[in-house]
Amino acid sequence: MAGTVERYFRFGERSTTLGTEVRAGLTTFMVMAYIIFVNPIILGYVGVPGLEGKGLPFAATLTVTCLTAGLLSIAMGVASNYPLALAPGMGLNAVVAFELVAGRGLTWPQAMTVVFLEGLVITLLVLTRFREAVMDAVPMSLKQAISVGIGLFIAFIGFFTSGFVVKPASGPLPVALGSFSGLPSVVFVLGFVLTAWLMARRVRGALLLGIVLTTLIAMVLNGAVAGWKGFPTPGAARIPAAVVQGPDFSTFGRLDFGLVAKLGVLTAVLATFSIMLSDFFDTMGTIIGVGGKAGFLDRQGRLPGANRVLLVDSLGALFGGVANASSNTTYIESAAGVAEGGRTGLVAVVVGVLFLVAMWFSPLAAVIPAQATAPALIIVGFYMMALARDLAWDDYEEAIPAFTTMLVMPFTWSITNGIGAGFVTWTAIKLLNGKGGRVHWMVYAASAAFAVYFALPVIENALR
Repeated sequence: MAGTVERYFRFGERSTTLGTEVRAGLTTFMVMAYIIFVNPIILGYVGVPGLEGKGLPFAATLTVTCLTAGLLSIAMGVASNYPLALAPGMGLNAVVAFELVAGRGLTWPQAMTVVFLEGLVITLLVLTRFREAVMDAVPMSLKQAISVGIGLFIAFIGFFTSGFVVKPASGPLPVALGSFSGLPSVVFVLGFVLTAWLMARRVRGALLLGIVLTTLIAMVLNGAVAGWKGFPTPGAARIPAAVVQGPDFSTFGRLDFGLVAKLGVLTAVLATFSIMLSDFFDTMGTIIGVGGKAGFLDRQGRLPGANRVLLVDSLGALFGGVANASSNTTYIESAAGVAEGGRTGLVAVVVGVLFLVAMWFSPLAAVIPAQATAPALIIVGFYMMALARDLAWDDYEEAIPAFTTMLVMPFTWSITNGIGAGFVTWTAIKLLNGKGGRVHWMVYAASAAFAVYFALPVIENALR
């Protein structure tokens, strides 16, 4: 059986082993496990004043989150043989919940139908190979910048979700240093130092080991000092009261095409376009970033067999809409498994199996706190920053758009915004320098699409 697995996933060709791939899969799952609970929280409006009770039911959303992530990650691993895992996309789920439902007044089935439709459009673009052609046409400097920008974004996610960096409740600062009065902050600092030390010691499986040890530290400290005067904040991890929780499929398959009549044809098209563009380029950025880190890209920055990756990713949007889980997309956290040495689709298969298991044992996944996975994300960001050295920093035509791409991603919490800013800046500089003839027509098309994307609020206000 082991020999069959090694031959199918071509371990010899990728210079890896069964143990390495399984360990990488465990690491990727652990840094992605937050979505099991965050997706139901966002789609359920948990803790949102004025909207509580108006979202999707928590248990059912948790089930379809695990179901879609599990099946699609397995499909990605088997079909593409790349260590890329999928799950409902952060950001996209917020757009569905707060823009389509709370903002535009769509019902949940109507909002998920928008997701289904954008997935259908992207799938058609993949089948015509248009999506792959756009990815291949991206200038090399922007591809390198996308990888670095994603690294910065991943690191910022780690700092933010750990509570080390916070958004102040008041005052002029957009971000600030978090408070160290609570146990979670202490757990993060200990976990980060521990993980960094393990990495510096070149310990095999350092990221996975760091997550496990930090979780254990959190549980011990939670029992030992939580509630003390100096630690008013609740503990970072708790032993679950239950282990098994049955799945709930009550929301699966609810679609409603009445959204066109409710919004009007043009508004419905614009809403679908905005989500489609975000989905389209988020995945492109992830593939370039993770593929670059793993050494999969060729000299032109192209991923061999990319169409299989893009097809599974596009079907992820379709399936996510049907399941009422929001659009599933390839996760940037896949880079954590790559950093652990994962190089084949078996990584994604392991992640998928663990998501399916989590449908039944979700309370166990809840034990891993954000403070335990955040150090791994920061270390992965550190790894991906190394690609910045390949940029021609003294060539301003290339370097300034690249720099813009890198910074806009973390500063706006969006891969799509960063890619769009880079495209528009790169194209504008080439045109103004009289080099418009060297720009690929697909880059022109993408830049024009991004110009519309950034102008959508103005366009929609003009149509009201």
